[in-house]
Amino acid sequence: MIRTSAVELTTIHALAYRQKLKAGDAGIVILRPDVKQPGMATISRKTGEPVPAANTNRELYPLEAFKEAIALTNGMPFKKQSNIKVSAQTFAEPEVPEEEDDFVEINLEALDRITEHYTDKNGRMSYDLVNKELIRFAKSSSIVRDMVAEGKSVNEIREYIILNKFRNIAGNDDLTDKEVFKIAEVIDGIDSQGMFKELNSELRKMLAKNKKN
Repeated sequence: MIRTSAVELTTIHALAYRQKLKAGDAGIVILRPDVKQPGMATISRKTGEPVPAANTNRELYPLEAFKEAIALTNGMPFKKQSNIKVSAQTFAEPEVPEEEDDFVEINLEALDRITEHYTDKNGRMSYDLVNKELIRFAKSSSIVRDMVAEGKSVNEIREYIILNKFRNIAGNDDLTDKEVFKIAEVIDGIDSQGMFKELNSELRKMLAKNKKN
């Protein structure tokens, strides 16, 4: 995925960048230091106006912020850019120094590849695509079967699945566990019911079946 350099917004405390999407469309991504989930919108080819994703919180990411981002990134060249770090210290004159744990670190190149992989024909992150593929992996993996047999927790098994699948999709085996889980947090927040709800349910069924046997 290629994108413009990030710009600082005045509408809200956030950074934003423009990225190329499938079929040559353009989109806007906004990153806030106080929110894990980014705001996303496509840019209408007909009007040039932002069209926020269905699950983008309009209070956290108002339409005015997307319009400002479009204006600021207009004409900027696209380039490869792997990481953008956003924290309260990103912006001028923070009132209170932030601790390291307050930093939101997102490997955007990996996030872009993963979200693009699970994007449906309407250009939206698909709950069904995510869960179908991860459940398929869970049922076919011998390691997952061993973890189920050992009575590992749903969280432990889900984390193994996400670490392996997301690194594979991103094409980056060097992603740290922390980086992968940060991406998973962002993706999980895209759907109001939790992006991995169906996967969690299937893992609970597998564990319950193992106990009966």
